Parts: sequence; structure tokens; C-alpha cells
Amino acid sequence: MIGVGKIKQYSNILEKPLSKGKQEVSLSAFAFLFSELVQYNQTRVDNIAELGRRLEDAGYAVGARVLELLCHRDKGNRRETRLLGILSFVHSTVWKVLFGKVADSLEKGTEHEDEYMISEKDLLVNKYISIPKDMGTFNCGAFVAGIVRGVLDGAGFPAVVTAHFVPMEGLQRPRTTILIKFAEEVLQREARLG
Repeated sequence: MIGVGKIKQYSNILEKPLSKGKQEVSLSAFAFLFSELVQYNQTRVDNIAELGRRLEDAGYAVGARVLELLCHRDKGNRRETRLLGILSFVHSTVWKVLFGKVADSLEKGTEHEDEYMISEKDLLVNKYISIPKDMGTFNCGAFVAGIVRGVLDGAGFPAVVTAHFVPMEGLQRPRTTILIKFAEEVLQREARLG
């Protein structure tokens, strides 16, 4: 029997319990798997738009699961009900779990009332992917746009989410902007809630 305050000594290393360790995935493993995902889908499509749609669909499934996990783990099974609350949740909590940091910026569109933008200077999915010249301005951020759409749809905020490159002065690579265009029903519900 183990006494109070004493540490149990293990006679064999195989008897020691496994520690949970870090809850992170190796960057090289992620880059390899994501590259394989892109290559797999690239061989099965006829054009760039179809490739973007397939990556977005793969991201959508990830986003739906991330929402369930985070709501269960961090929020006691409660979800956001307000527009700014869910945007802040995606911008900070979801981004931090997926990429290890909060997104660079969250902005409201100036031309349209229903548009919001999440910007990232160096999005991880674009970092280790080289796009052939024949694919033009294809953006692997479509995968992240799918994740964001999955989170928003699962939380009851249907939206069209797309990824775009935006050139920036002083930066070699353009930043990636995730454009979120909410459905009219979301804006009507938000107006009713006041």
C-alpha cells in the first residue's frame, strides 16, 4: 500500500503510465499530410476551382469536429449565439487551437454589411506549398476557409467562406484573407436580438 505523500516507485520502465505529452502535431508531419491531401485531390480534378472546392469540403469536416471538441472542452457544451461572439471565437480560440496563435486581424467589410475578413500574413497551409505557374493564383487557404465554414455552419451561422491572396507592401508573399459572407437570415436574427 502506498502511504500518503509518497511517490510510487516503478521497478520496470514498462510499468510507468504514459504521459499525455504535448497536444501538438509535428509541423513536418502536418506539412507532409497536407501536401499529400493537395496532391491526391489535384490528380482527381479537371480545374483549379474544383480543387479549391475539394479542399474546402475536406476543411468543412474538420471545422465541424473542431467546433464540437471546443464547445465540449472549453465551453461546457454551450455555443455562441451572437455574430460578434462567434467571430471572436473563430478568430481567437479556433485559430489558436489549429495554428498555435490568434489570427493577425479580424475586420468588418466596408462595402457590405454582411462581410467580415480574417487575415493572416503567413497562413500555415500556404507556407510549405509551391503552386505551379499553370495553376495561377490557387490558394490552399481554401482548406482553412472550409474549416471556418464548418465551424460557422455547426454553430448556426451559415455563410459563404472563401480564401483570397491580398498583396501587401513590404511583404514578399501576399497575405491570405478569409472572406466570410453571412447569409441574410443571420443578419436578421442578429437585428432581432438587438
